[in-house]
Formats: sequence, C-alpha cells, structure tokens
Amino acid sequence: MTSELIIDAQPKEVTIALMEDQRLVEFQREDQDSKFSVGNIYAARVKKIMPALNACFVEVGHEREAFLHYQDLGAQFLSLEKYTKQVISDRKRLAQMDKMKRQADLPKSGEIQSILEVGQEILVQITKEPISTKGPRLTAEISFPGRYLVLIPFEDKVSVSSKIKSSEERARLKQLIQSIKPKNFGVIVRTVAEGKRVAELDKEMEILLQNWKDCIVNLQQATDLPTLAHEETGRAVSLLRDLFNPSYESIHVNNPQVFREVKKYVSLIAPERESIVKLYKGSTPIFDNFNVTKQIKSGFGKTVSYKKGAYLIIEHTEALHVVDVNSGNRNRGVEGQEANAFEVNMGAAEELARQLRLRDMGGIIVVDFIDMDSAEHRQKLYERMTELMRNDRAKHNILPLSKFGLMQITRQRVRPAMDVHVEEVCPTCMGKGTIKSSFLFTDTLEGKIDYVMNNLGQKKIRLYVHPYVAAYIFQGIVSLYRKWQLKYGFGLKVIPSQELGFLQYRFLDKDDNEINMTEEIETK
Repeated sequence: MTSELIIDAQPKEVTIALMEDQRLVEFQREDQDSKFSVGNIYAARVKKIMPALNACFVEVGHEREAFLHYQDLGAQFLSLEKYTKQVISDRKRLAQMDKMKRQADLPKSGEIQSILEVGQEILVQITKEPISTKGPRLTAEISFPGRYLVLIPFEDKVSVSSKIKSSEERARLKQLIQSIKPKNFGVIVRTVAEGKRVAELDKEMEILLQNWKDCIVNLQQATDLPTLAHEETGRAVSLLRDLFNPSYESIHVNNPQVFREVKKYVSLIAPERESIVKLYKGSTPIFDNFNVTKQIKSGFGKTVSYKKGAYLIIEHTEALHVVDVNSGNRNRGVEGQEANAFEVNMGAAEELARQLRLRDMGGIIVVDFIDMDSAEHRQKLYERMTELMRNDRAKHNILPLSKFGLMQITRQRVRPAMDVHVEEVCPTCMGKGTIKSSFLFTDTLEGKIDYVMNNLGQKKIRLYVHPYVAAYIFQGIVSLYRKWQLKYGFGLKVIPSQELGFLQYRFLDKDDNEINMTEEIETK
C-alpha cells in the first residue's frame, strides 16, 4: 500500500489529506487563527464553581466558559498548584523543578469546592475543542506529546504503551527513559518508540522539556489572564505529528514557510526520511493536481455511493450519527436476496470505515445494515468491520448486530465532525434563482479584471475559474486569455480550479489574499 500526505496551506486555514493507494482516507482542516486547539495550555481563572456537577467553569477566552471536572484535575494537581503560585509570585527568578517537593496525590473522590475557589489562577490544557453549544473541555493534568514520548510534569513514573508486546523491549525502553528523564517528570513511551535508539529519544526529551520551560516562562510573564502559555506547534506540524508514518512515500506542501516547518519536523523525528518532503510549485491548486478535490466532492455530503450502485445515507444529529445502507439499483444476484444483502453490507462496512476516518465522526454511530437471516453472515460482517477499523487511530468500540439489524459504534470525539459542504450555490444569483446569460460570463470577468487592475491598483493577480470556463478562455491561437494579457498586463494569470462551480470565480492578489468581488459589493 502506498501512502502520501498532501498539505494545502492557505492564509486562513491548513488542510491535510492522507491518500492510501491514491484514495482519500483522512481529511483534516484547521483555521490558522484558531485559538482553541487540543493541546494548548492556558493560564486561566476559575469563573464559577458547580458543586452539583463536582466541576467548575474556567475562563480561557472563549465565548463560552470551559468545563473542568474534579476527576480531570489529576493526581498531581496540588503539586502543580503550588508550583504555579511560586512562579506567579516571583517574576524575576524561575522556580527549579528538580528542587520542588511533590505534594500528596489528590484523592480520586473528593469535592471540587474544597480544592478550587472562584478567581483562582490555574494552569489548564484543552482536551476537547468547542463543539456545538459547548465550550472547550479542560484538564489540569498537563502533558507535552511528542512523536515517541509524552512528558508529564510532576509525575515520577515511566509507562510503556501496552501495544509494545515484547517484554525485553518494554524493559529496555523503561530503563532507558528512567536514565535520561529529569526529576519530577513522568513519561509515557508511545508505540512508535519501539526499537528506537537512545539518541533519538533523548533528543525528543530535550525538545519536550524546552516546551515546558517556555510554557512556565510565559506563565511567569503573563500580566493579564486568561493567556496562552503554550501553543501546539504550527497547524500543519500539529496535524502531521499524529498522522506521520515513516512509510509515507511523499509529503507535498504548497507553501514555502510550511514546507520548511514540516521538513524541520521530519528531520528531527526521522532524519533518513527528510527527502520525502517536497515543495509543490505548480500553478494548478495542489488538491486538484493530486485528485483530492474530486474525491472530497464525492466523499462528503448526505449520500455516498460505493460499489455497483449501492450507497450510504449519513445523517448528523445533536446526539449521534445515523447511517443507512441501501442497495440502490443493484440487480438481485443469482444466489438470491441473502447473498445480495451480504455483499452490499460488506461493501458498506469498507466504505463506512473510510467515512469515519475521513469525516472524523465521533460519539455514537448507529448503522442500519440491510437485514440478513444468516447468523454466519452477521458474524462475518461484525468481524469484517472490526478488522477494517484497526487502522483507525481514534479509540472506538464496536458492538455486534442487534436483532433489529443495527450496529452500534462509539468513537472518540475530540473535535467537531468534519462537515464539508459539497453543494454549490450559484455565485451569480446568490441563490435567488435567476442569472445573467452565461454567454456573457467572460464579459463579466473582463469587467472585474479591469476593475481590480485599474481601479484597485493590483498589478499581479490570479483568477481561478471552473476548468470548463478556463478551457474556453485558453482556446485558440489568439485566445481570450492572450487578449486580456495584452490589454491588462502579463501580471494576470488564469488558473482552472475543480473546487469552483461553473460560474464561480476567485481573485487572489500576489500575497494569496482573496479580493472580494461579489456582485453586491461591486454594484454599491
């Protein structure tokens, strides 16, 4: 199986597509200016105590207050609280961790009002992004995840991933980490650390320790709460850290700055694979070039087709996701309805496993498969679904089919499910239902080019249009495109984009900023 990552870095957002055998299997998008990413650490203030919930609400700067439960304070909260107070009280000298005396562990069952009070300053980390009407979910058990290790301040033990089965390797890793970790720090050894040399692990340990020191310095210098004490690495690198696999054949990036960040990160964790990071310099949008856009448009939406006319209908509700399996216009096989239902369901399981990763669907998922009478077929379907979900990094649990033919799946949710709108709204009528003659569309474009270059003073612009429109503009020896360049200058570039609708267009300046040219603005 061949795997490659495609990274589309735009001024406002970063999108990563994971392709396996040229097929889109994971798709992640984050705003560049997003403040509330999982892993960010805040110096915050307790806003409200809720004894009935044994929890509190914390002000971290979001429009809705963040939620912190007693059980998320962590066993070492008293040590963290004492150290935080020392750091805030002395802004000239930084308290040394190795000289810090650890406090007693926090009881597993206790009352939050006996530990926290309104207005108290605490250090918290986001574990779930804001979802729907809920604010961020917090923990006070601070951790710094890396590729091989997770560093946990105020712990003092080393844990090795249970997925590493070899007892000799587990003992080696535990002894190795014990010898290099500083006092008052705990470490979790991740699965990918198996077989790694001490130099690689020691290098990452230094990076994680530096992240902790930078976090404390930011806390010490904070003058106004809430404030961001530690931000996850650049959006692209943050997304890449969990997705990265040394077996990838290539990582394509379309932004020079992000390319350098990704290359630096890969050189740190896998120096021998540094050459797989490549800067994409083509004029065609990177997702169009690698056939990602087309797969996004066919893979998202309410209805998803898969094999021989069968399709899934995916509905999102507040509490859960519902998936209905339909055979569509398939002809009944010679072996009868049961065999046909089994074949459709097995294909549906394969597509569903892909859709869960692709959309990052979490919470409760209920799947209504086509009814099957055979107990053997139902068991095979359950086993097949379990096998397909093994590649899913999110924690999940699958139950066998119920007597009603329903399969229940729970999947870890830390951010909102990916919801990509694939329907295209007419950019000319803005949804009103009537448009100007499409025959005059190129005249409209020329008017906009004239306005941008002569009235707005933009000398270098890129105009993105639908591939069919671009083909018309480029056709002929003396094409319309050449006439426009001779008239308005060679700073004009016309580029086809599969992302756009038939009469849709986008203007970008030389700094990749979009020039807003909607009909309403232009007619004012």
